[in-house]
Amino acid sequence: MPKGAEVLKAGKLQITLTLAFVFLLVAGWVSPLYAAIDAYQFANPEQQLRFQEFTKSMRCPKCQNQNLADSDSPIAADLRRVLHELVGQEKSDAEIVDFMVSRYGEFVLYKPKVETNTWLLWFGPGMILLLGFFIISRFVRKSSASSSITTTAEDVNDLSADELNRLNQLLSESDKQ
Repeated sequence: MPKGAEVLKAGKLQITLTLAFVFLLVAGWVSPLYAAIDAYQFANPEQQLRFQEFTKSMRCPKCQNQNLADSDSPIAADLRRVLHELVGQEKSDAEIVDFMVSRYGEFVLYKPKVETNTWLLWFGPGMILLLGFFIISRFVRKSSASSSITTTAEDVNDLSADELNRLNQLLSESDKQ
């Protein structure tokens, strides 16, 4: 095969690989735009409103800090489907929350209940803040007490004659400087 044909064949291969790369890049960029959107039918607008409130107030177990309404994970889609069924069955809010908590734990709630096992979560930040204020106030008091030396007339009267002479000498030296 002549050299020109080899160069032409290599060029076609490079163009094919470049086009394949560009296609994969565009396909990867566009595919999230075609993500499935849940379309649920409700018997009345109140059920739809309850469903929307639940999906916004419950956390996706996989996504950590995304609610069920915003998450695209498969587990969030399953939870939305379960919520739709529970709302359609006219379950009360408490029954729905209890079901979700019994199945996925308190983690699914953005605002967990105040119980003994959640005290640290609810009161820990306040206690840390109070501890910080206590430490800072102790530090400020200690530094202000050590920085201000006060002498009273009673303290001077308790000094011996040698100590009084030494004190006067030190004071006169500090006045000269």
